[in-house]
Amino acid sequence: MDVILWIILGTVLAVAEIFTATLFLIMFSAGAVAAAAAAALGAPVPLQAGVFVGVSAATVVALRPVLRRHLRRPGPDGLGTEPIQGASAVVVEHVNADRGMVKVGGEFWQARALEGSGSYPPGERVSVVDLNQGTALVWRDDLLGSADRQQ
Repeated sequence: MDVILWIILGTVLAVAEIFTATLFLIMFSAGAVAAAAAAALGAPVPLQAGVFVGVSAATVVALRPVLRRHLRRPGPDGLGTEPIQGASAVVVEHVNADRGMVKVGGEFWQARALEGSGSYPPGERVSVVDLNQGTALVWRDDLLGSADRQQ
């Protein structure tokens, strides 16, 4: 009977961890599973409780910092920005060397004209050459025909 109670407690704590995402309750869930194992081996209730407290404390102290450090590790540079580089964009607000706005695939981006490339009026098509701190660096889209630029 003790085994079932510890397993239920471990399951409840694991499910609660899903909603908190703090990596705290899962450590107590591990303690409950260890206590269930002790109960299955015939340990008395005080020893089961001691196993629960000991394993829970050990995992909080030893394992939780390692897991948190691993989960907070930054991803690769530029994650999520690669598809925009080289994409065609439409100028929404006048773009020059200092500022502007373009629309790329339904998303609005701050933009600047690439050094020495001039300025672009709203409606003109440009290519995103690079991203610099979240700002699209754009250049005239020479691959499009003049009929496409009129649109």
